[in-house]
Amino acid sequence: MSSTESSSRPADKSPRQQVDRLLVGLRWRRLEGPLGFIKVLQWLFAIFAFGCCGSYSGETGAMVRCNNEAKDVSSIIVSFGYPFRLNRVQYEMPLCDDSDPNTKTMHLMGDFSAPAEFFVTLGIFSFFYTMAALVFYLRFHNLYTENRRFPLVDFCVTVSFTFFWLVAAAAWGKGLTDVKGATQPSSLTAAMSVCHGEEVECSAGATPSMGLANISVLFGFINFFLWAGNCWFVFKETPWHGQNQDQGQGQGPSQESAAEQGAVEKQ
Repeated sequence: MSSTESSSRPADKSPRQQVDRLLVGLRWRRLEGPLGFIKVLQWLFAIFAFGCCGSYSGETGAMVRCNNEAKDVSSIIVSFGYPFRLNRVQYEMPLCDDSDPNTKTMHLMGDFSAPAEFFVTLGIFSFFYTMAALVFYLRFHNLYTENRRFPLVDFCVTVSFTFFWLVAAAAWGKGLTDVKGATQPSSLTAAMSVCHGEEVECSAGATPSMGLANISVLFGFINFFLWAGNCWFVFKETPWHGQNQDQGQGQGPSQESAAEQGAVEKQ
Protein backbone atom coordinates (compact mmCIF):
# COMPACT_ATOMS: atom_id res chain seq x y z
CA MET A 1 0.00 0.00 0.00
CA SER A 2 2.79 2.39 0.84
CA SER A 3 4.57 1.75 -2.45
CA THR A 4 1.43 2.41 -4.48
CA GLU A 5 0.69 5.58 -2.56
CA SER A 6 4.26 6.84 -2.99
CA SER A 7 4.12 6.13 -6.74
CA SER A 8 0.78 7.88 -7.15
CA ARG A 9 1.81 11.02 -5.29
CA PRO A 10 4.62 12.08 -7.67
CA ALA A 11 2.32 11.43 -10.62
CA ASP A 12 -0.31 13.68 -9.07
CA LYS A 13 2.15 16.41 -8.25
CA SER A 14 4.02 16.46 -11.55
CA PRO A 15 1.39 18.47 -13.50
CA ARG A 16 1.03 20.87 -10.58
CA GLN A 17 4.77 21.29 -10.36
CA GLN A 18 4.98 22.06 -14.05
CA VAL A 19 2.26 24.69 -13.74
CA ASP A 20 3.94 26.15 -10.65
CA ARG A 21 7.26 26.35 -12.43
CA LEU A 22 5.66 28.10 -15.37
CA LEU A 23 3.90 30.62 -13.13
CA VAL A 24 7.01 31.22 -11.06
CA GLY A 25 9.05 31.83 -14.20
CA LEU A 26 6.73 34.56 -15.42
CA ARG A 27 8.03 38.06 -14.76
CA TRP A 28 4.80 39.94 -14.08
CA ARG A 29 6.63 43.23 -13.56
CA ARG A 30 7.29 43.40 -17.30
CA LEU A 31 3.58 44.11 -17.75
CA GLU A 32 4.26 47.54 -16.28
CA GLY A 33 6.40 48.39 -19.32
CA PRO A 34 4.78 49.70 -22.52
CA LEU A 35 5.57 46.58 -24.55
CA GLY A 36 3.92 44.19 -22.11
CA PHE A 37 1.00 46.51 -21.26
CA ILE A 38 0.07 47.09 -24.92
CA LYS A 39 0.15 43.36 -25.59
CA VAL A 40 -2.39 42.85 -22.81
CA LEU A 41 -4.62 45.51 -24.39
CA GLN A 42 -4.24 43.86 -27.79
CA TRP A 43 -5.28 40.54 -26.30
CA LEU A 44 -8.37 42.01 -24.63
CA PHE A 45 -9.58 44.14 -27.54
CA ALA A 46 -9.12 41.24 -29.97
CA ILE A 47 -11.64 39.31 -27.85
CA PHE A 48 -14.02 42.27 -27.84
CA ALA A 49 -13.75 42.69 -31.63
CA PHE A 50 -14.44 39.14 -32.79
CA GLY A 51 -16.83 38.50 -29.90
CA CYS A 52 -19.12 41.44 -30.75
CA CYS A 53 -19.15 40.66 -34.46
CA GLY A 54 -19.41 36.88 -34.24
CA SER A 55 -22.20 36.85 -31.66
CA TYR A 56 -24.46 39.41 -33.35
CA SER A 57 -28.05 38.52 -34.24
CA GLY A 58 -30.96 40.77 -35.12
CA GLU A 59 -34.52 40.83 -36.42
CA THR A 60 -36.34 42.82 -39.05
CA GLY A 61 -39.94 42.65 -40.10
CA ALA A 62 -42.98 44.11 -41.82
CA MET A 63 -46.77 44.11 -41.54
CA VAL A 64 -48.93 43.19 -44.57
CA ARG A 65 -52.64 44.00 -44.57
CA CYS A 66 -54.58 42.36 -47.37
CA ASN A 67 -57.79 43.84 -48.86
CA ASN A 68 -57.53 46.75 -46.38
CA GLU A 69 -59.12 44.58 -43.68
CA ALA A 70 -57.86 44.46 -40.13
CA LYS A 71 -58.47 40.71 -39.93
CA ASP A 72 -56.18 39.92 -42.86
CA VAL A 73 -52.96 41.18 -41.28
CA SER A 74 -49.79 39.13 -41.63
CA SER A 75 -46.76 39.78 -39.49
CA ILE A 76 -43.39 38.95 -41.05
CA ILE A 77 -40.37 38.53 -38.77
CA VAL A 78 -36.97 37.75 -40.26
CA SER A 79 -34.01 36.76 -38.07
CA PHE A 80 -30.43 37.18 -39.31
CA GLY A 81 -26.91 37.32 -37.89
CA TYR A 82 -23.28 36.38 -38.38
CA PRO A 83 -21.90 35.55 -40.97
CA PHE A 84 -24.51 37.78 -42.71
CA ARG A 85 -25.31 35.58 -45.71
CA LEU A 86 -28.59 37.40 -46.14
CA ASN A 87 -29.38 35.76 -49.47
CA ARG A 88 -29.84 32.47 -47.56
CA VAL A 89 -32.26 33.93 -45.00
CA GLN A 90 -35.85 32.95 -45.88
CA TYR A 91 -39.20 34.42 -44.98
CA GLU A 92 -42.76 33.80 -46.14
CA MET A 93 -44.64 36.48 -48.09
CA PRO A 94 -48.47 36.31 -48.13
CA LEU A 95 -49.99 36.39 -51.61
CA CYS A 96 -53.17 38.21 -50.53
CA ASP A 97 -55.17 36.12 -52.99
CA ASP A 98 -58.51 34.68 -51.89
CA SER A 99 -58.20 31.81 -54.34
CA ASP A 100 -54.64 30.95 -53.21
CA PRO A 101 -54.09 31.09 -49.42
CA ASN A 102 -50.50 29.86 -49.72
CA THR A 103 -47.40 31.95 -49.20
CA LYS A 104 -44.32 32.54 -51.31
CA THR A 105 -40.80 31.97 -50.02
CA MET A 106 -38.59 35.05 -50.30
CA HIS A 107 -34.96 35.82 -49.41
CA LEU A 108 -33.15 38.87 -48.14
CA MET A 109 -30.77 40.61 -50.50
CA GLY A 110 -26.97 40.44 -50.38
CA ASP A 111 -24.09 38.34 -49.09
CA PHE A 112 -21.78 40.19 -46.70
CA SER A 113 -20.00 37.18 -45.20
CA ALA A 114 -16.56 37.99 -46.68
CA PRO A 115 -15.76 41.15 -44.65
CA ALA A 116 -17.44 39.77 -41.51
CA GLU A 117 -15.56 36.46 -41.59
CA PHE A 118 -12.26 38.18 -42.37
CA PHE A 119 -12.80 40.51 -39.41
CA VAL A 120 -13.59 37.65 -37.00
CA THR A 121 -10.75 35.47 -38.30
CA LEU A 122 -8.25 38.29 -37.87
CA GLY A 123 -9.46 38.84 -34.33
CA ILE A 124 -8.99 35.15 -33.47
CA PHE A 125 -5.49 35.07 -34.95
CA SER A 126 -4.61 38.27 -33.09
CA PHE A 127 -5.88 36.73 -29.86
CA PHE A 128 -3.73 33.60 -30.18
CA TYR A 129 -0.61 35.40 -31.39
CA THR A 130 -0.78 38.05 -28.68
CA MET A 131 -1.28 35.42 -25.99
CA ALA A 132 1.70 33.39 -27.24
CA ALA A 133 3.89 36.48 -27.63
CA LEU A 134 2.93 37.69 -24.16
CA VAL A 135 3.83 34.36 -22.52
CA PHE A 136 7.12 34.26 -24.43
CA TYR A 137 7.89 37.85 -23.46
CA LEU A 138 7.20 37.24 -19.78
CA ARG A 139 8.75 33.79 -19.47
CA PHE A 140 11.69 33.90 -21.91
CA HIS A 141 12.61 37.56 -21.85
CA ASN A 142 16.33 36.80 -21.98
CA LEU A 143 15.94 35.04 -25.32
CA TYR A 144 13.82 37.92 -26.58
CA THR A 145 16.54 40.46 -25.78
CA GLU A 146 19.63 38.39 -26.62
CA ASN A 147 18.48 36.73 -29.83
CA ARG A 148 18.00 39.34 -32.57
CA ARG A 149 15.64 37.19 -34.61
CA PHE A 150 12.76 37.24 -32.13
CA PRO A 151 12.36 41.05 -32.06
CA LEU A 152 12.62 41.16 -35.86
CA VAL A 153 9.93 38.50 -36.27
CA ASP A 154 7.75 40.26 -33.71
CA PHE A 155 8.19 43.57 -35.53
CA CYS A 156 7.30 42.11 -38.94
CA VAL A 157 4.23 40.37 -37.53
CA THR A 158 3.16 43.54 -35.71
CA VAL A 159 3.39 45.60 -38.90
CA SER A 160 1.40 42.94 -40.78
CA PHE A 161 -1.36 42.86 -38.16
CA THR A 162 -1.49 46.66 -38.20
CA PHE A 163 -2.16 46.67 -41.94
CA PHE A 164 -4.68 43.83 -41.72
CA TRP A 165 -6.60 45.50 -38.89
CA LEU A 166 -6.94 48.69 -40.93
CA VAL A 167 -8.23 46.74 -43.94
CA ALA A 168 -10.53 44.55 -41.85
CA ALA A 169 -12.06 47.43 -39.88
CA ALA A 170 -12.66 49.51 -43.00
CA ALA A 171 -14.08 46.58 -44.97
CA TRP A 172 -16.37 45.47 -42.15
CA GLY A 173 -17.52 49.06 -41.61
CA LYS A 174 -18.55 49.25 -45.28
CA GLY A 175 -20.12 45.80 -45.10
CA LEU A 176 -22.09 46.74 -41.99
CA THR A 177 -23.46 49.80 -43.78
CA ASP A 178 -24.71 47.55 -46.57
CA VAL A 179 -26.19 45.13 -44.03
CA LYS A 180 -28.12 47.98 -42.43
CA GLY A 181 -29.52 49.01 -45.80
CA ALA A 182 -30.53 45.47 -46.73
CA THR A 183 -32.24 44.71 -43.41
CA GLN A 184 -34.31 47.86 -43.02
CA PRO A 185 -38.08 47.25 -43.00
CA SER A 186 -38.42 49.62 -45.97
CA SER A 187 -36.07 47.38 -48.00
CA LEU A 188 -38.14 44.37 -46.97
CA THR A 189 -41.42 45.89 -48.12
CA ALA A 190 -39.86 47.18 -51.34
CA ALA A 191 -38.68 43.67 -52.25
CA MET A 192 -42.16 42.10 -51.78
CA SER A 193 -44.25 42.28 -54.92
CA VAL A 194 -47.46 41.98 -52.93
CA CYS A 195 -46.83 45.41 -51.40
CA HIS A 196 -47.19 47.03 -54.81
CA GLY A 197 -50.85 46.05 -55.12
CA GLU A 198 -53.64 48.59 -54.81
CA GLU A 199 -55.62 46.81 -52.10
CA VAL A 200 -52.59 45.84 -50.00
CA GLU A 201 -51.05 48.02 -47.32
CA CYS A 202 -47.54 47.30 -46.04
CA SER A 203 -45.96 48.95 -43.01
CA ALA A 204 -42.66 48.67 -41.16
CA GLY A 205 -42.32 46.08 -38.45
CA ALA A 206 -39.39 45.29 -36.18
CA THR A 207 -36.31 47.45 -36.76
CA PRO A 208 -32.99 45.67 -36.16
CA SER A 209 -30.74 47.00 -33.42
CA MET A 210 -27.18 47.39 -34.69
CA GLY A 211 -25.51 48.55 -31.48
CA LEU A 212 -23.36 45.46 -30.98
CA ALA A 213 -22.27 45.45 -34.63
CA ASN A 214 -21.35 49.14 -34.45
CA ILE A 215 -19.23 48.49 -31.37
CA SER A 216 -17.39 45.72 -33.22
CA VAL A 217 -16.31 48.22 -35.91
CA LEU A 218 -15.13 50.59 -33.17
CA PHE A 219 -13.11 47.81 -31.57
CA GLY A 220 -11.60 47.06 -34.97
CA PHE A 221 -10.19 50.56 -35.31
CA ILE A 222 -9.02 50.51 -31.68
CA ASN A 223 -7.08 47.35 -32.49
CA PHE A 224 -5.52 49.11 -35.46
CA PHE A 225 -4.30 52.00 -33.29
CA LEU A 226 -2.99 49.61 -30.64
CA TRP A 227 -0.98 47.59 -33.15
CA ALA A 228 0.25 50.75 -34.89
CA GLY A 229 1.42 52.23 -31.59
CA ASN A 230 3.09 48.98 -30.62
CA CYS A 231 5.19 49.07 -33.79
CA TRP A 232 7.44 51.72 -32.24
CA PHE A 233 8.01 49.85 -29.00
CA VAL A 234 8.78 46.61 -30.82
CA PHE A 235 11.07 48.47 -33.23
CA LYS A 236 13.10 49.72 -30.24
CA GLU A 237 13.89 46.08 -29.39
CA THR A 238 15.24 45.30 -32.87
CA PRO A 239 18.91 45.71 -33.86
CA TRP A 240 17.83 48.32 -36.43
CA HIS A 241 17.13 50.78 -33.64
CA GLY A 242 20.53 50.06 -32.07
CA GLN A 243 22.31 50.63 -35.38
CA ASN A 244 20.69 54.03 -35.75
CA GLN A 245 21.83 55.01 -32.27
CA ASP A 246 25.37 53.77 -32.95
CA GLN A 247 25.51 55.78 -36.15
CA GLY A 248 24.29 58.86 -34.33
CA GLN A 249 26.92 58.42 -31.64
CA GLY A 250 29.60 57.84 -34.27
CA GLN A 251 28.74 61.07 -36.06
CA GLY A 252 28.76 63.05 -32.85
CA PRO A 253 32.50 62.74 -31.98
CA SER A 254 33.57 63.32 -35.59
CA GLN A 255 31.68 66.61 -35.69
CA GLU A 256 33.16 67.66 -32.37
CA SER A 257 36.70 66.80 -33.52
CA ALA A 258 36.22 68.76 -36.73
CA ALA A 259 35.10 71.78 -34.72
CA GLU A 260 38.13 71.48 -32.46
CA GLN A 261 40.47 71.31 -35.43
CA GLY A 262 38.88 74.40 -36.92
CA ALA A 263 39.35 76.27 -33.69
CA VAL A 264 43.05 75.26 -33.50
CA GLU A 265 43.67 76.38 -37.08
CA LYS A 266 42.17 79.79 -36.37
CA GLN A 267 44.49 80.24 -33.41
